[in-house]
Formats: sequence, C-alpha cells, structure tokens
Amino acid sequence: MKKESLEKLENIAIAITHGVGSVWSLIIHTIIFITSFGLVFFGIKIEMVLLVLTTILSLEAIYLSIFIQLSVNHQAKALAGVEKDIDEIQEDVEDIAEDVEEIAEDVEEIQEAHEEIQEDIEEIQKDVEEIQEAHEDENETISGK
Repeated sequence: MKKESLEKLENIAIAITHGVGSVWSLIIHTIIFITSFGLVFFGIKIEMVLLVLTTILSLEAIYLSIFIQLSVNHQAKALAGVEKDIDEIQEDVEDIAEDVEEIAEDVEEIQEAHEEIQEDIEEIQKDVEEIQEAHEDENETISGK
C-alpha cells in the first residue's frame, strides 16, 4: 500500500514538474508578480509586499529544487533501463555477428564440397567417355574380324 501511495505522489510531483516548466507557468507567475506590486496602489506598504513575495518565492524555490531533483532521479532511472536495453541489444548483435560468421564458413565449406563434387563429376564423365571409346574400339575389333 505504501509503495502505491509513493508512486502516486511521485506521478503527481512529475506532473507538477512538467507544469512548472510550461509557458502557462511563466504567464501565471508574471501575473502574480505584477499583481503583487500592484497591491501598493491599494495602500499596502511596499515592505509588506516584498516580505510576503520574498517568503513565497523562497518556499517556491525550495519546492522547485526538490521537484527538479525528483525529475533528475526519474530520468536517471529511465536512462538506466535504456542502458540495460542497449547492453542486451549489443550482446544480441554480437551473437548475430558470430552466427553470420559461422554461416559464412558453412557456405565456404559447401562451395568447396560443390567444387569437389563438380571435379568428381568431370572425372566420372571422362571415365565414361574412355569406357565408351574402349567399348567402341572393342566392337570395331570384334566386327572387323
């Protein structure tokens, strides 16, 4: 149960981090700053405005630094997963390269065997021709007598 709660909080914090780093955040902060200084025209002392604004900005800076660190940690975790995937892919590529080398060797062996078979066929063809010539010579000798 605690792990689920922490994951929910982490997701909320990451969502806040994405929101703070947006154009809307810039617009909202600008409006707040202009409004804060505009309070002086309504009779609030500038010292009070600056005190409250400085306190709020200090607290916001603390939270932003925490959100930034959380985001950095989240990205580091994601990068570690990617790094692991890259290592596995690299191992797979190395295995495939070894398989390709073995296949290339097998192809070379098959080509050599094919050449040897081709040579054997040529020798057999020559032997067949010689046997046919010898047989024809024998037939001529027998029929010539």
